[in-house]
Amino acid sequence: MDIQQRIIKFVTRSNWILFGAASILGFVLFSTPVALGIFFGGLLVTVNFHLLAKTLKKALTPPHLASHNVVLAKYYLRFLISGFIIFLLIAGRIVHPVGLIFGLSVVVFSIILATICEVKKLLLKEAV
Repeated sequence: MDIQQRIIKFVTRSNWILFGAASILGFVLFSTPVALGIFFGGLLVTVNFHLLAKTLKKALTPPHLASHNVVLAKYYLRFLISGFIIFLLIAGRIVHPVGLIFGLSVVVFSIILATICEVKKLLLKEAV
């Protein structure tokens, strides 16, 4: 399996693991609005990541190559819907913005973790 596939597989799995762990810790350690922010932010970004991966895989797999306009339209539609959901969550005072920002960072943490693991593998391979 090449490095790109390993990273995608790792990030996809670790998104759900980090989302679950962050949500549980949020409800144990913080107030309800902060915990709900972590939960909804993590859920929103994780689902968006999976939908983006599905869209790109479908668009770039022959023989059904999609136009880049279709991919961009889907991306911007998801972006607008996500922004509207975030607006509703904050305006309705359902979540605390700090918790929401932390939850929205789940995918970033997954990507950083995947990068660290791959760099470590490359460095250990060179050392041997």
